[in-house]
Amino acid sequence: MTKTAGILNVTGYAGAELARLLHGHPDVRLAGVTGRSAAGKRLPEVFPHLFAIDLPVTDTLDTAGLDVVFSALPHAAAAEQLVPLIDAGVPVIDVSADFRLKRVEEYEAAYRVTHPAPHLLARAVFGLPELHRDEIAASKLIAVPGCHSTGVILARAPLFARGLIGSRVIADTKTGLSGAGRALGLAVHFSEADENVAPYGLDGHRHRPEMTQELGLLAEAPAPEITFVPHYIPMTRGILSTCYAELRDGVVLDRDGVTRLYRDFYSDAPFVHVSDTPPATKHVAGTNYCLVHPTIHPETGQIIVASALDNLGKGAAGAMVQCMNIMFGLPETAGLQTLGLFP
Repeated sequence: MTKTAGILNVTGYAGAELARLLHGHPDVRLAGVTGRSAAGKRLPEVFPHLFAIDLPVTDTLDTAGLDVVFSALPHAAAAEQLVPLIDAGVPVIDVSADFRLKRVEEYEAAYRVTHPAPHLLARAVFGLPELHRDEIAASKLIAVPGCHSTGVILARAPLFARGLIGSRVIADTKTGLSGAGRALGLAVHFSEADENVAPYGLDGHRHRPEMTQELGLLAEAPAPEITFVPHYIPMTRGILSTCYAELRDGVVLDRDGVTRLYRDFYSDAPFVHVSDTPPATKHVAGTNYCLVHPTIHPETGQIIVASALDNLGKGAAGAMVQCMNIMFGLPETAGLQTLGLFP
């Protein structure tokens, strides 16, 4: 049976990508979209590439008859608008950070706002199907992970789950500029960003607590200590994560062994592909796939894992659709089987 969906804040990059994906979904009808800055216009006026989705952009969403509401609102604003829907029992899938963290003090320290609805944190499910598929299927409130978090967690989860590495890990990510959203800013100004690579968030990035929370659920004590440094790079889509760690004392593992370990761990994960060669962001552009390549450094014995995903796909809108599929018992891959755009 076709599911009817609405999108809060279709005018951001994640919201527009979500509309595109839902339009091609065999079991979903997109019935309504909101966007404060574009209210009163029709969606193709805002995004000409969505010419086939001729819906009005409204201030508020009429939720009557909707099976699911997707929220692409920013943090704090998302929770404020979603609380009445959640209280009314409407299934909600949110791409903001408002329901990802279980500890309200971590959220408020990272985002420097008072959480509008801390009582809902225990109910929300972290929307990473590779770790929480059963919980997603049973929930009506899904919090899709941050894009950096998804790449780093998927790169490291098998190692923590098997107790093969120590607590200290390093994660280095390179991200496309669409991850900063559509708001204007000096860091993503063409003249500043073109032909340039720059680190940011060295004093603490908001996605780090998500990584620590989720990998900590898999790890033996002590909890993971993650050094995370993201970088802006002059491309539109994609995140490449390169993660480093030391094997625990007494652990002997070669490249073939670690590849088998990853393939076994992700054997039932249709959107994680363990690659024999290092991944690149172009391999996953426009898709919901995450390519993962683990290896052992031949001289240091350090384990290195690289992952690549589309920050608007598996890192945002694609993950929302994947979670919806699981929530409603649809095929997990429905509407998401497109391979990468290359070159």
